[in-house]
This record gives sequence, C-alpha cells and structure tokens, in this order.
Amino acid sequence: MKKSIEVFAPATVANVGCGFDIFGFAVDRPGDRVRVTLTDTAKIEIRKITGDGGQLPREVDRNTAGVAILNYLEKVDYSGGLEIELIKGLPLGSGMGSSAASAVAAVVAVNTLLDSPLHREDLLPFVMAAEKTACGSAHADNAAPALLGGFVLIRSYQPLDIVRLPVPDWLYCVLIHPNIEIRTAEARAILPEKVPLSSAISQWGNTAALAAALYRDDPELLGRALQDAIVEPVRSRLIPHFEQAQSAALTAGALGCSISGSGPSLFALCRDQNTADEVAEIVKNVYIKNRIRCESYVSQINREGPRILG
Repeated sequence: MKKSIEVFAPATVANVGCGFDIFGFAVDRPGDRVRVTLTDTAKIEIRKITGDGGQLPREVDRNTAGVAILNYLEKVDYSGGLEIELIKGLPLGSGMGSSAASAVAAVVAVNTLLDSPLHREDLLPFVMAAEKTACGSAHADNAAPALLGGFVLIRSYQPLDIVRLPVPDWLYCVLIHPNIEIRTAEARAILPEKVPLSSAISQWGNTAALAAALYRDDPELLGRALQDAIVEPVRSRLIPHFEQAQSAALTAGALGCSISGSGPSLFALCRDQNTADEVAEIVKNVYIKNRIRCESYVSQINREGPRILG
C-alpha cells in the first residue's frame, strides 16, 4: 500500500448559462492539488495549506478537503490516521469550483491510497457533503464534473441522477477571473424565489437546446442556447463591467458568454482555440482598462477530471 499520493482536481464551470444547478463542465486549468499521507496514528489532520492567503480553516471538519475525507472514512474500513496537505491553485470565491476541487482531490487521493475500494462515481456524495459545508447547499454542478470530468447534467438530486453529455472536439472554454470575491452563499441569497412563467418557459427551452446542441455537434444551436433568463440578470449586478465584458466576448466571436458558477468569473464557449485565445485577450483587456486585475485561462473541456500526480 502506497503511503503518500498527490492528486490534482480541475476548476469547473457550473450553471453554464441557462442550467442553474443542473449543468457543469470541467476545464484543464487551473485547479487544486491535495497530498494525502497515511500514518500509524488514529489522527486525521490538515498539516499544511498553501495558496489561500491564510483564509481557509485548518480544522478537518470545517475544510472541504477534510469534510470529504471524513465522510468517506465513515464508509470504508480504515482505522489509521491521515495527514492532508492542500495546495490551492484556485482563488477563493471565484466561481470556478474552488471548494469542489479541494474536496475531489482529497477524496480521490485517499481512495487511491486505500486501493480504491469505491468506484469514482461512488465518491460524489462525499464531495457534495463538503460543498454543503462550504456554501450551505449540497449541489453537484461543480462536484460532479470535477470528479468525473467532461460535461454533466444533474437530472435529479432526489435520487441523485448524473447524466454525462457528449463533448465536441472543437469546443473551447475561456475563463476570465477578475480579482474580486463573491461568496456563493451571498450570491444565492439574492436569487428570486419565484419567476414568471414566460421566463421559466424560455429557460426550459434553452436547457433542452443546450443538451441537444452537444448531441448534434451544433455550435450555432449551442450559442443560441447560452441564454439565462433567470439567474444572470440578478447576479450580473454583483460583477463590475459584466455587460461590457460579455459584449466584448460575443463581438470577438464567442458562441456565448455568461457567469461561471456564482461569479465573479465569466466563461465563454468558442468553436476553436484561435477564437478562444482572442476572446480571452479582449475580455481581459476590458478589466485591465477598468483597473481590475484579472487572469484568463483557455482550454478544451477536461474529459479526465482529477489526475494522480505521484
């Protein structure tokens, strides 16, 4: 049995415009790394966290990496101890699935160390429990793609039903992260409790069309489907220069552009890498000109999910 292992888990885009809490996909970068070491003691501890600016809790039952592992250990036969080291590559409150990435990397690491008694899909409830600790809701739209890779649909939460959707080879994602922080719980608090029937009908049409576009390999339909009639109009108010950035992305050739998760990051989907590179540069310049630091990332959809580094 190997004593120590390090796992990388990727950033994710949740909601994907029209699919609030039901659509999500993984990207190649950025992401978090977690190293887990088996020990002879009975103690589970977070030994070190880097890259978080001292903001994350060290208590195992308050940190998403620790919570995922604690829930996992309740289901398997292991009485020893663990040391956890978390290397944050994802900014906190970024809308890129930071809490899910930490939890996924941690639980995949410990499952691998224990000779994989559980299948990858069976680890999802432990990551969702960690997500509930982070933001008060056990949603899967970051957790599932971070764990399984690819583009996923959460058809149902009770019972949990995850559907993997096809990913066209031409599809590229641009992620733009302006250096401001929006907490998921705060972004959820401003959502409307009721929506007009006309908005609901529009949203249903777009969610169905987005899934159809992936199956039909149809970039034009995908672009038409990336419309959010319910969440984006509310959450975009929290993101400085959102409309300007979105307009710039579409003008540069993006199929669509919306909020990644709860923001402040934006995502844009493009039909090739050249377009994606141009969109990234143009949208990034929107924030630079407005004196807001930001990072940009371009990648295809990550079909692999977490990977073992050694």
